[in-house]
Amino acid sequence: MLDAASYTPRLKTHYAETVRPALKEEFSYGNDMEIPKLEKIVLNIGCGAEAVRDSKKAKSAQEDLTAIAGQKAVINLAKKSIASFRVRDGMPLGAKVTLRGDRMYEFLDRLITIALPRVRDFRGIRGKSFDGRGNFAMGLKEHIVFPEINFDKVDEVWGMDIVICTTAKTDAEAKALLKQFNMPFTS
Repeated sequence: MLDAASYTPRLKTHYAETVRPALKEEFSYGNDMEIPKLEKIVLNIGCGAEAVRDSKKAKSAQEDLTAIAGQKAVINLAKKSIASFRVRDGMPLGAKVTLRGDRMYEFLDRLITIALPRVRDFRGIRGKSFDGRGNFAMGLKEHIVFPEINFDKVDEVWGMDIVICTTAKTDAEAKALLKQFNMPFTS
């Protein structure tokens, strides 16, 4: 039987034992606190026009995102009215969740080992989607690649954004960190 108090995610252990020493050697850090680490992962599903027509779509996206993340997602509301899009202030438009700690490492493990290989025609991730400050953003066209989603009960296939925030100062450091986690970059 697995005790929840003594359980440590596989990637968290891998980070402490393998990734930290490798990054310290590669970038010649003088202080252990300089070594980049994962800060948080933000998942987002935007429903767009479907949510404008049917307000239950945002609730459906929230339930799917909660299942994927293992943590309750919050519904995103419109900040202002836009008449041409038929959007009113306060209208639900999507869902998001921020993962930190053990849940973050568990999600990253599932993303790399299970979800990405299930993407149709997957050849790797473009390694140029960094923001200049060590954060990496990517998108998935279908959220159904995650095993937590029951394909038969899905009413709508959503695209989703995944933003991985690190403490790295440069994109090269962040890319090296994610490569150590076996992120399948193409270049």
